[in-house]
Amino acid sequence: MAECTHDCSNCSEKCSKESLLAPLNKASRVKHVIGIVSGKGGVGKSLVTSMLAVTMQRRGYKCAILDADITGPSIPKAFGLKPGSVMGSDLGMFPPVTKTGIEVMSVNLLMDEETKPVVWRGPVIAGTVKQFWTDVVWNEVDYMFVDMPPGTGDVPLTVFQSLPLDGIVIVSSPQSLVSMIVEKAVNMAALMDIPVLGLVENYSYLVCPDCGKVIKIYGESNIDKLAEAHGTELLARIPIDPSLASQCDNGVIELFEGDYLDRAADIIEAKLNK
Repeated sequence: MAECTHDCSNCSEKCSKESLLAPLNKASRVKHVIGIVSGKGGVGKSLVTSMLAVTMQRRGYKCAILDADITGPSIPKAFGLKPGSVMGSDLGMFPPVTKTGIEVMSVNLLMDEETKPVVWRGPVIAGTVKQFWTDVVWNEVDYMFVDMPPGTGDVPLTVFQSLPLDGIVIVSSPQSLVSMIVEKAVNMAALMDIPVLGLVENYSYLVCPDCGKVIKIYGESNIDKLAEAHGTELLARIPIDPSLASQCDNGVIELFEGDYLDRAADIIEAKLNK
């Protein structure tokens, strides 16, 4: 079936968005699916994905992460998961579980070496992401967070069309490009009829370790105005935190103690559990 790229509401073509949804593995149970997106790379989507999953897991929910960033997967590293740790049966693939019980599926977990490059063309990459939904046995998941690659190409389009997203969280940074980054992501969500749950600003500020002064390295941010302009909310501001970066590098992101995403978790809970 050709991809639908137009508004189907007044169309006689049999190509509605629902018809493009991939079937969930019959042995899986997933209640809510949330995409973590951005218009450009390097803004911290994987960090936000990991922290949201950890935060919601601490609240008693069963969480999972589908790592859709096939060519640049970093989720396994943040959680200390090793390559070749995926098991399977006739039911499908079983996702490795982190120390606190978060289920994770990433292409790096299927490799024998985490540094081996994935040199695949777009359709193969998109097909792999879809298989992470159809061929993986997800066990009674309350919140699944999908870590997407940057931009609006094959993989984000596949996720938007193939997975039943309840909404997306857009990650940005304070640089002057932020308005364009946010607008691209918001416009794609609108085109695909996916709700925007809110914005998260990463690298928002730095707290001096000596005097406690808040330093805005990238200058004043306009993230509040952007959120208002697009009719959404600012979920969180995440500072430049060396200890958080160290925990990611050492595979112990589940030990982070900050409350940076507590408000984001509150809002997501309120919106999706009405």
